Amino acid sequence: MQSRTRPPAANNANKKTDGNKNMPENLTPWILFTLFIIAMLAVDLGLFHRKTHAVSVKEALVWSAVWIGLALAFNVIIYYWKGEEAAFQFFTGYLIEKSLSVDNIFVFLQVFAYFGLPAMYQHRVLFYGVLGAIVMRLIFIIAGVALIAKFHWIIYVFGAFLVLTGAKMAVGGNKPVHPEKNLLLKLLSRFIPVSKDFADGKFLTKRNGVLMATPLLAILLVIETTDVIFAVDSVPAILAITTDPFIVYSSNIFAIMGLRSLYFAFSGIVGHFRFIHYGLAAILTFVGIKILISDIYKVPTVAALAAIAAFLTLSMLASARWPKKTADKDAL
Repeated sequence: MQSRTRPPAANNANKKTDGNKNMPENLTPWILFTLFIIAMLAVDLGLFHRKTHAVSVKEALVWSAVWIGLALAFNVIIYYWKGEEAAFQFFTGYLIEKSLSVDNIFVFLQVFAYFGLPAMYQHRVLFYGVLGAIVMRLIFIIAGVALIAKFHWIIYVFGAFLVLTGAKMAVGGNKPVHPEKNLLLKLLSRFIPVSKDFADGKFLTKRNGVLMATPLLAILLVIETTDVIFAVDSVPAILAITTDPFIVYSSNIFAIMGLRSLYFAFSGIVGHFRFIHYGLAAILTFVGIKILISDIYKVPTVAALAAIAAFLTLSMLASARWPKKTADKDAL
């Protein structure tokens, strides 16, 4: 009985997830997964958000539950397909990306407030932001896996970078975002005029026969460029858990797909988690150290998962135990 709980594919799980291959020989899982994501995006935009509206907390919580449930169901598929170790790696990668997504929420809040984006248009911007993030993450992951496969020493660069980023996050906290300094935004204004109104949620509009960009396009550019910065942190962090490109990509994408609903569900309360950046800093530092000592001691995936969950939970409990003062809350 015991031997049947572990499928035959699990015997080769370590080989598949050790990262010796840049890309899988069988593209079928990639194609099926991509089709699933496209179908879910089509359902999201074409069915549930066909009409522009402000997303309520209840709606956001329902969609958050849907995406978490889909990720867990996919984790079960990974278990029966690739084995127990791969399943733990998927869930650990998913938890890392989900945790680091909290930083994205802070950025979204600042960017939307800076441009004065009405709530009814926020989902539209984040939807297309997710499309761009999916493409960029795929590029980052393929490049990262290829670099590690060809230059093993690059993992130490990733590790040192994560430790440094974790230290900076712990000391600096959540620094304000300055959209007006965004390079792509400056380039956009040089090539095409930007209108002051949102043109009913359009990215481009015409005024007196002149093609103009709307603030929505400007906001989208800021969101996309900040996601590149976040990818520089999150992709190496997940590559520290596994270099199986499919596990890294699928766990990353599931977390990204649930980011929009996470934002709408927690945007009103995320500022109250005053110690959350310490938890995220601890996660990045831990993963960086894990990379740096990988040739000396390989931290078990289960232990890494437990540590990451502990850092995140402790930071949230500390925030609840010692909440911000009223003056601090008003300053958010």
